Amino acid sequence: MVVAARKGRAMASPLTNGPMAITTTAPPGVLGGWLSRIPLPKWALIAVTVAVAILLLLFLICVIRCCCGKKKPKKKERVSLYAMSGSTTASLVQPEMEDLEQGTEQNGRGKLQYSLEYNFRAQELKVGVKKAAELKAMDSGGTSDPYVVVYLTSDTKKKYETKVYRKTLNPIFNESFTFQVPQVEVPESTLVMQIYDFNRFTKHDIIGEVRLPLASVSLQHVIEQWSDLAAASKVEEEQLGEICFSLRYIPSTGKLTVLILEAKKLKRMDSHGLSDPFVKVNLILNKKKWKKKKTTVKKNTLNPYFNEMFVFEVPFNQIQSVDVVISVWDHDKVTKNKPIGKLFLGCQATGNQLRHWSDMLSNPRRPLAQWHNLQPPDVVDKALGLKS
Repeated sequence: MVVAARKGRAMASPLTNGPMAITTTAPPGVLGGWLSRIPLPKWALIAVTVAVAILLLLFLICVIRCCCGKKKPKKKERVSLYAMSGSTTASLVQPEMEDLEQGTEQNGRGKLQYSLEYNFRAQELKVGVKKAAELKAMDSGGTSDPYVVVYLTSDTKKKYETKVYRKTLNPIFNESFTFQVPQVEVPESTLVMQIYDFNRFTKHDIIGEVRLPLASVSLQHVIEQWSDLAAASKVEEEQLGEICFSLRYIPSTGKLTVLILEAKKLKRMDSHGLSDPFVKVNLILNKKKWKKKKTTVKKNTLNPYFNEMFVFEVPFNQIQSVDVVISVWDHDKVTKNKPIGKLFLGCQATGNQLRHWSDMLSNPRRPLAQWHNLQPPDVVDKALGLKS
C-alpha cells in the first residue's frame, strides 16, 4: 500500500508542478461572456431579469384569459319581416320623421313672458314683452343675440321689434307696444311673438314663436304669463327681399357715406318672373325730403349686385334729426317705376335698423355693413309721416 501511494505521488507531481499545469475551473460559456460585457453590477442584472420575467408572466396570463375566457354569443332571435306590411316594417325600424321634428320643435326652444291689456274705451291692445328664459343657443359660442318681433295676424304689415340683446339666453326686454284693434276684430285676431337670433351678415334665424288667439283669452283684466316657444309657423307673409349696405359717419367733416352692396330674393315684379331693380337713398330731415341719390338699374335679376357709394354732407348738429330711407324699385320703361320695398334708419327707427344706426354713431370713421329685410313701402311712409 505504501509503495502504491508513493507511486501515485510520483506520477502526480509532474502534472502539478510543471509548466503545462491545467486548472480545475471550467471555461466560461457564451452567456457568461455576454453578461461580463454589460457595465452593470450583478444586483442590477438580477433585478432586470426578474422584472422581465414578471412582465412575460403577466402577458401569458392575459393571453390565456382572452383565449379561454370568451363567452359564446347568445343566439339572436330571428324576426321574420316578410309577413308584415311595408308600413308596419318601417314603423318598427325607424320612427316617423314628423314625430321626430315635432319632438325637437317642442323641446329646447325656451319660453317667453309677456303681458296683455286691452283698453275698451280707446280700443287699444297693449302688449308687453317682458323677458325670455332658457332660449336655444343659435351661435357657435353657445349663446344667441335675441330680439322679439310682435304683430297681429289681422294686420301683418304693422310689426314691432324689440332691441337686440347680445350673447344671452335669458334676455330682459321690458318693452311694450300698442295696437289699434276694434273690439269686434279682437276675437278674429291672433297675437304673434317671434324670437329671432340676430346675425349681421346672414339671414336672422328664428328661435321660436308664441301664437295666442285673442278669442281664447279674457281681456277683461290684465294678463301676465309665461308660454313655451313653439316652432315657427310655415305660413309666412310675402317676402319682399333683403338688402345689404354699409354706413359710415365722420363727425369732424360731417360726411355720411352710404355704400349699397347687394340685394337678394327680391319680389318678382315683371311678367317673366324677374325684376329690373335699382336703389334710392333719401335723406329725410324734419319729415321732409332733403337729399336723394340712386344706383344704376340691374336688368332681369332678383339678386342684384351694386357696390355703389354715395356721400352726403350732414353736419354733426343735424345727424340726430336725419332719417335715411333705403328703397328698392323696379324700373319700367313703359309705365311708372314701382317700389318693391323700403326701410329707414335713424333715431326713431326700431329693431335692427336702430341697432345699425346706433353702431354707426358709436363707431365714427368705421364702415359697418349689415343685411336688412325690406318692408312694405306704405308702412315705412306711415312711420315717417310721409306721403306714399
